[in-house]
Amino acid sequence: MTLVLFNKPYGVLCQFTEESTGPKRATLADFVKVPGIYPAGRLDLDSEGLLLLTDDGRLQARIADPKFKLPKSYLVQVEGEVSEAGLAALRQGVALKDGVTRPAEAERVAAPDLWSRDPPVRFRKTVPDCWIRLTIREGRNRQVRRMTAAIGHPTLRLVRWSIGDWSLDGIAPGEWRRD
Repeated sequence: MTLVLFNKPYGVLCQFTEESTGPKRATLADFVKVPGIYPAGRLDLDSEGLLLLTDDGRLQARIADPKFKLPKSYLVQVEGEVSEAGLAALRQGVALKDGVTRPAEAERVAAPDLWSRDPPVRFRKTVPDCWIRLTIREGRNRQVRRMTAAIGHPTLRLVRWSIGDWSLDGIAPGEWRRD
């Protein structure tokens, strides 16, 4: 069994081939040269962080399928200052168009010491921002972004830090390691 932990940079597609007719975008094949592995779950083009890749179909299903409730933790930079009431709403579950989310773990954290992003997050003098750590146990399409928007704080930057016991510790953007 092969398991690869990859720190997906901003702007990289979570697939090995690029199928658009527009400008070429970076894919997993530009970074990970391990044959026969596939992503267990996805990260949006504009999200960064931990992506697990494996050649084991059972492990892939266990990681990606929400029924296993594997915790996924994110560092999220949001617009505005999140109040305790906003965090409480995330902890209880927020109503989205496709139903109420499962309760999440949510806390405000100091700005993490992360790598710089290209392009950088827009900075606005008149609009504050803050960071939260959000841990969810499901994986709807763009769920974290929709959750922060639902409490009035659009996501500016989204970095998945961990999935279960696997984390980004010691893995630079665009780098990977076998586990």
